[in-house]
Amino acid sequence: MLYTIKETRDALLSGKTTSVQLVKEAMDTFEKDKSAAIPLNAFIEMFDDAVVKAEAADKEIAEAKSAGNAEKLFEEKPLLGIPFAIKDNMNSKGHRLTCASKILEGYVAPYNATVIDRLEKAGAIALGRCNQDEFAMGSSTEYSCYGPTRNPINRDFVSGGSSGGSAAAVAANQALFGLGTETGGSVRLPASYCGIYGLKPTYGVLSRWGIVAYGSSLDQVGILGHTPADIAEPLSIMCGQDMYDDTSADLPNGKALKNLSALSDAEFAAIKVAIPKQFLKTEGADPDVVKCFEETRKWFESKGAKIDEVDLPILDASIASYYVIALSEAASNLSRFDGIRYGNRVDNQKGYDELYVDTRSNGFGPEVKRRIVIGNYVLSEQFSGDTYKKGMTVRARIQKEVAAVFEKYDIILCPTCPTAAFKLGSKVDDPLEMYLSDLYTTFVNLARIPSINVPAGKTSKDGMPIGMQFAGKMFSEEKLLRLAQNFEADHPGCGVPVK
Repeated sequence: MLYTIKETRDALLSGKTTSVQLVKEAMDTFEKDKSAAIPLNAFIEMFDDAVVKAEAADKEIAEAKSAGNAEKLFEEKPLLGIPFAIKDNMNSKGHRLTCASKILEGYVAPYNATVIDRLEKAGAIALGRCNQDEFAMGSSTEYSCYGPTRNPINRDFVSGGSSGGSAAAVAANQALFGLGTETGGSVRLPASYCGIYGLKPTYGVLSRWGIVAYGSSLDQVGILGHTPADIAEPLSIMCGQDMYDDTSADLPNGKALKNLSALSDAEFAAIKVAIPKQFLKTEGADPDVVKCFEETRKWFESKGAKIDEVDLPILDASIASYYVIALSEAASNLSRFDGIRYGNRVDNQKGYDELYVDTRSNGFGPEVKRRIVIGNYVLSEQFSGDTYKKGMTVRARIQKEVAAVFEKYDIILCPTCPTAAFKLGSKVDDPLEMYLSDLYTTFVNLARIPSINVPAGKTSKDGMPIGMQFAGKMFSEEKLLRLAQNFEADHPGCGVPVK
C-alpha cells in the first residue's frame, strides 16, 4: 500500500500499480493478521466484491489511457481505484453491519450510507468494515464482540475508540484513509493514539443518513488519514446537503479542499489562538502530553501567531453535560433493537416482556447496558426529563460561549487527550477513568464545531503517539486543514505509518 492518495493516484495513472494490487495487498495483510500471535484486529471483514470493483476501476483507467483521457477521468472520479476503510456502523449495501454487537449478528445493509455512496461515485472502493466499540460506546475499542483492536505502534496498547479499527487500519497502512464516527471524540481520540490525522467536521457537513445512531444531536461522520490532504479530498467529495438528512448542511468552498495548500507566512502571522485556562490544569495529564502541548504552543509563536489564554468556566461542565445528553439519546435510539423490529431474537416462548428482556440481555455487552440503564434513569418518570433539559441548557451555553471566542480568535488549541494510548485492560473495568479520556474533546461536539487531531510527538517511555487538537468556528474546515498542513511540513515523521 502506498502512503498518500496523491501518490497512489499517480501510481495508478503511470501504471506502477493497479487497484487490484492495492486491494489484494490489503486482503493478504488481513488474512496474515488473523493468524498472527497478537492480531491487530483492525478489520473485522473484507468485502468480497472489492476485487471486482478494483478490476472494473483498472479497466476504466486502461481504456481512458488508451483514449488519452486519463487525466480527465481522474478529474471526474478523483478517487478511482483507491481503497478505503469503513466503520462497522455504516450501511454498505449488501454487506454485513453489526456495530460490533451480538444483537446485530448477520444483519445485511439494504442500502448505502450517503457518505459511502458519494465516495463510490468518485471511484473509491470500500475494502471492508472495521472494528469499533459496541454501538460506538467506548474510548478504546475494547468493548467489541469481536475482541479488542490493538495499537499498530505497540500491540500491547489500545488503539483508542470508538473508531479504533478504522484508525488502526490507516496507521498500519492497511487503508489509504478511513471513515469513523464520533459523538464525543471517537475519531480524534484514536487518531491521537495511533499517530494519524483525524477530523471531526462541523455538525451536518457530512450526512448521517445510513449511520447507526448513538446520540443523534451529537453524532458526526469523521475522516482519518496519513496527511491533512488525505482528509481534505474525501471531505470535498462527501460534504454537502443530503435530502435524506434534515440536519445536513453545505460546506462553503468544500469542493476547493481537494487542492489544499498550506497557509502563507502572512496568513499564519494573522492567526489568533485561544487556549482555555480550564485546559491548562495538569492534574491527571501525562507530563509528556503537557510538554508536547507547550512545544506546540511555542511553534505557533515562532510562526508569528498571537496566543491568548481565555477563561471559559463552562467547559468544566462539558463532560457532565455530554454524558447526560449522549446517554439519554442512546437509550432512546437503542430501544429499537428488541428482537422484534431489529436484532437477533431470543425467543423463550414466555411472552413479549420476557422476549424483550432476554434478547437485549443476551445481545448487548456490559458497556452498552450500562449506558442504556443510565440514559433511561435520566429520562425516567421521577426526573421527567429535567436532567436532560438541564444538560441541553448547559450545552446551549457552551455553544454560545465557544462561538463568542471565535469572534476574536481563529482556533482553540488544546491536547486531544490527557494521556497517550494506555495498555489493554488497564481501564476497561473503570468506566469513570475511561470516560475522562474525552476530557478535551466533548466540548467540540457540544458546540458543533470542527476540530482536527494532529500527530505532535511521542511519549518518552514507550514511544506512543501524542496528538494536539486544533478546533475552529463552524464551517472552518479549510482553515484547520491548511493549518494542519503547515504543522505537518514542520514536523516530518510524526504521522509516518507502521511498515
